[in-house]
Amino acid sequence: MDFDLVGKVALVTGGGRGIGLADALALGAEGATVVINELDGPTAERAVAELARSDIDAVFYQGDAADEVVCKRIIEEVGRRFGRIDILVNNAGIGAKPAYHVEEMPAEAWDRMILVHMKSTFLWSREVLPYMKARRFGRIVNVSSMNFTGGGRPGVAHYAAAKGGILGFTQTLAKEVGPFGITANAIAPGYVETDLIAQFTDDMRERLHRQNPVGRVCRPSEVAALITFLCSSQAAFINGEHICIDGGRRDFFLGLGARRVGRTVP
Repeated sequence: MDFDLVGKVALVTGGGRGIGLADALALGAEGATVVINELDGPTAERAVAELARSDIDAVFYQGDAADEVVCKRIIEEVGRRFGRIDILVNNAGIGAKPAYHVEEMPAEAWDRMILVHMKSTFLWSREVLPYMKARRFGRIVNVSSMNFTGGGRPGVAHYAAAKGGILGFTQTLAKEVGPFGITANAIAPGYVETDLIAQFTDDMRERLHRQNPVGRVCRPSEVAALITFLCSSQAAFINGEHICIDGGRRDFFLGLGARRVGRTVP
């Protein structure tokens, strides 16, 4: 299927590595001009160089995706430079390390998790909407997580809450923007072969593979393929959805969480 995105401008937050970089590569391969927001400058520079090696036009803007001033500045600069923003992938996020049970969780850890995931998703979505409405076309894809859909595991209540909040936001946003030719969807990846997984021991990686019905973890390119489809004209009638891409593993997560807190698993 041809996901022709020639002439479109795609903005990816947290686009310097992992899923975000894979998204940028996939969107660029379909002809989109790619704009990367990344907190770490050297990471973003390496990403742009990799995109260039694939003959993909890309620029990057450094800054904290959860900072309202940064978000507004970048959107304004992108608007002046290209005159349009057609696609937004809200990918910026942080992991749930260290993990905290609720009774031990510092308020600062909770606040930062909500800020990076939920506030950034809100800010970037809000700021791109005038550009999308002007052309009566837009695609917003928000990256949630299987950690929410599977109930979350003990120690990551702040992460599960943030990712769950993204779903509620996405479904409401979809109702608001649908009449303007804009869609908003969320995806929920399971474990993905990123830098985090690369740090696991061989035994841990083998266990992850065994626990998944597909027999392995997800590849970043597979997440990017789903996002690229959702950003295409072929997905114009998919709106307000929350699509899991986890190999069917979420039922395992629910059982694992129950065992860890001493419950009986059916």
